[in-house]
Amino acid sequence: MLKQGSPIGRSPHRWQVSPTRAIAIQRRLSQRVQLTPASLPEQLVGLDCAFLGQDILAVAVVWNVAERRVVETRGARMPVRFPYVPGLLSFREVPVLLAVLRRVRSEFSALMCDGQGVAHPRRFGLASHLGVIAGMPAVGCAKSKLCGEHVALPQARGEMVELHHRDEVVGFVVRTRSHVRPVYVSAGHLCSHEDAARWVLACGAGYRLPEPTRLADRLVAKFKNDGRFRGGIV
Repeated sequence: MLKQGSPIGRSPHRWQVSPTRAIAIQRRLSQRVQLTPASLPEQLVGLDCAFLGQDILAVAVVWNVAERRVVETRGARMPVRFPYVPGLLSFREVPVLLAVLRRVRSEFSALMCDGQGVAHPRRFGLASHLGVIAGMPAVGCAKSKLCGEHVALPQARGEMVELHHRDEVVGFVVRTRSHVRPVYVSAGHLCSHEDAARWVLACGAGYRLPEPTRLADRLVAKFKNDGRFRGGIV
């Protein structure tokens, strides 16, 4: 588990690069992604971002999985330094996510991101990018599909089917609430797709999104409306 005051890894590349260079970086760093079994963490961090004018906002929610409670919340803000390019979201969001993670004082041992893991055309979505730099298990739980195909998903909570892209399993489509649209879950780094799906379901509280990212989503929206981070749970 990451201890209080432990450093988050420094980025191995520059962030203000051309889209062509960014794609090359993704392809190179995707070779560092490790998909290995991992135990359900005691505490993890849910992350989400929002945009406000020329700035990007991020919120981190430290979630105790066993006790099902928020331990800590943090916010960060910085200028946007990369344009919107499909498939390159991490170049817009990861810098501010690293900044907010460095502000967290509680212990945590995994990351849960509102975005893709390896369910990405180059197998290097936001959760993979952040997990590789942070050097810890990371899960992507996205509200929409970026790539891949799947068979029909049953309507009951807990049902899941494989997400396939180019003859490869890149994640799971998971029903987190009966008769509600599913989420798209994939391993980002240092966990398996099965682990990622299990963690998302374990962090559920009756909503479509798992609590760590649902609360991060709510808090970053409040941050955007208030103009500065005030913490709290919504």
